[in-house]
Amino acid sequence: MRGWTAAGLALGVLVAASLGIGAGDLSGADGGQLFLASRMPRTAAALLAGAGLALAGAVVQMAVQNRLVEPGLTGTPESAMAGLLAVTLIAPGTPLLGKMIVASVAALAGTAGFLLLARHIPREDPILLPLVGLVYGGILGSAVTWIGWTTDLMQLLSSWQLGEFSGILQGRYELLWLIAGLAALLYAIADRITMLSLGEDRARSLGLDYRGTLLSGLVVVAVIVAAVVVTVGVLPFVGLIVPNLVSRWRGDNLRANLPMIAAAGGGAVLASDVLGRVIRWPYEIPAGTIFAVAGAVLFLWLLYAPGKAPRRHG
Repeated sequence: MRGWTAAGLALGVLVAASLGIGAGDLSGADGGQLFLASRMPRTAAALLAGAGLALAGAVVQMAVQNRLVEPGLTGTPESAMAGLLAVTLIAPGTPLLGKMIVASVAALAGTAGFLLLARHIPREDPILLPLVGLVYGGILGSAVTWIGWTTDLMQLLSSWQLGEFSGILQGRYELLWLIAGLAALLYAIADRITMLSLGEDRARSLGLDYRGTLLSGLVVVAVIVAAVVVTVGVLPFVGLIVPNLVSRWRGDNLRANLPMIAAAGGGAVLASDVLGRVIRWPYEIPAGTIFAVAGAVLFLWLLYAPGKAPRRHG
């Protein structure tokens, strides 16, 4: 209870800071409209995006049985951007929901490609799989960049790579509420997702529909990543750092950890967004940049903290 109380207080402080900090003056004549149209949507978007990416990271780590992997190391964001580029070139007038659906399908295909590749990677060294994922994502990212360059869409592509919330307004973030429903679905199947970490043979011996559960988890990951990329862009490290920190603190019970993972992910991204607004006031630094720096430091700490290095499942 103390942990939840502290987490709730910290999240409340962050929400209050996010609602109160900004270049616009809330005490002016248009303060109420600014609050409803910008501050509240921006705060909700940061919380939802962070929570979704943290939950997606937990699912991916269970699926590949490796704590050092996250959606950003499975080619999922790059595949989502490839889908967005394709729909932009082929049908630029597609509504935002249609673009997200295409991006989700592309993200699912890219993640499935990584899992097929991962089946041939030796698991003795837990560092090998994320390195392969880094190369895999780099190849997909290079292809996406080449397409963006040759089609003169680099500016659009850059907006998906930034991971920032300054453009979030009422009417432009609502797709992220899908994450709340997907979080409820993950909670309902948390025990089955946990069994993925045992490996296919052991999970099947316990009666799990391994492929069906794996596909369900990957669909959730793909939709979450696509919704975040379409709305705010790529946010690195969230799916890697947050589940590991929560696991070190609370153990490996996924069902018990999911609410804390979601709260910690949302709080981490919101804190990064708030910091990005105040470091160079009145200018902004993208939340993705802030968390990338903090995430790199935290990742090194996770690796080298005595006796507490991230463990591989199974």
